[in-house]
Amino acid sequence: QVQLVESGGGFVQAGGSLRLSCAASGSIFSFDGMGWYRQAPGKQRDLVAAITGSGIINYADSVKGRFTISIDNAKNTVSLQMSSLKPEDTAVYYCNAIVLTTSGPLPMDYWGKGTLVTVSS
Repeated sequence: QVQLVESGGGFVQAGGSLRLSCAASGSIFSFDGMGWYRQAPGKQRDLVAAITGSGIINYADSVKGRFTISIDNAKNTVSLQMSSLKPEDTAVYYCNAIVLTTSGPLPMDYWGKGTLVTVSS
């Protein structure tokens, strides 16, 4: 089993910054990818940013130039630095990891419980 624990959400005024972190633990053999998704009230869960196992980074168009995703492989942690926040960034942010566990045989999707980010205007 794999556990993902997010931290760093909260309340911030428009134009401010927040940093989200997600620590993965458990029977991890390797990562095929890690990333962040978000879900605003009444909307579907959408990709914010992700890093593939080969290091390719993808950002949603709405956050390009404002958000930066990074991975600390030694600590099995993925972070999301969010700057120039806008009210429309308000959402629950979920950590995602595609993990090949020590029991294999195929990579599986894991999700954190989510952390709320609220941006006031």
